[in-house]
Amino acid sequence: MRVLVSIIAVLLLSGCDRNEVGDVSLGVFTTKDIKLDAFSDPVVTGVTCHVSSIEANLDFSDPSDSSIACRQTGPITREMIDKIDKGKDGDVLFTKSKSILFKSMKIRRILDAENQTLMYLAYSTKETSGSFKHSLSTVPLWGTQAHVAAANSNEGGR
Repeated sequence: MRVLVSIIAVLLLSGCDRNEVGDVSLGVFTTKDIKLDAFSDPVVTGVTCHVSSIEANLDFSDPSDSSIACRQTGPITREMIDKIDKGKDGDVLFTKSKSILFKSMKIRRILDAENQTLMYLAYSTKETSGSFKHSLSTVPLWGTQAHVAAANSNEGGR
């Protein structure tokens, strides 16, 4: 009985997302909704991402499909860029459970230093229909304080 109560509590609390900014029903005869979440990059605070994904309210697992769009919504400074992970796998910024059995959606930030661009990758951690579902959005640093600082430091070395 305790296990059943725990599962129900987890399912109910999974619908309580403080980042949720939209909820679109897919119709009267389905229990699936499109959930829209917003989050600000915790380090590059001038970037806000919006993520859409499907939630199946009465299922134990949600579909793996998601979409992401990230935009500059404030200043991006060189100090912010200096604090982020510069490795090819970047940093995980956001995780949302999509199943009670180990499937989640993650958002990862990766810096493309050569092209002066931040990449935000949304992906599922479990293969579905032969594919790991994923979506990509980019935020160029061109025109930001971070880009100007990088350009000035490159000119000083010539």
